[in-house]
Amino acid sequence: MNVGVLQVKLHFPENRSLKDKRRVVKSILARLQNQFNISVAEVDAHDLWQIAILGIACVSNHNQHANETLSRVINFIISNYPELEVVDQELEVFPVF
Repeated sequence: MNVGVLQVKLHFPENRSLKDKRRVVKSILARLQNQFNISVAEVDAHDLWQIAILGIACVSNHNQHANETLSRVINFIISNYPELEVVDQELEVFPVF
């Protein structure tokens, strides 16, 4: 079993309030969960209205599958949310047991 972990830092240049940020982040979280069957949550920068840091996890039988799934998540965010910028991303896959 392998666990893939991805941390993505997003910048929302057009947001003017926390309410705007929460609306977009909620949409992103729901779409990612439905599309990829992964665990995802906003894990940091809760009080910053132009920055969101998402934590994403994927469990798989194969290292390559977890890596590919999380890479597709990044591509999905970039292509479906052109109004935001992916500032940073860290992806790691860990073997378990």
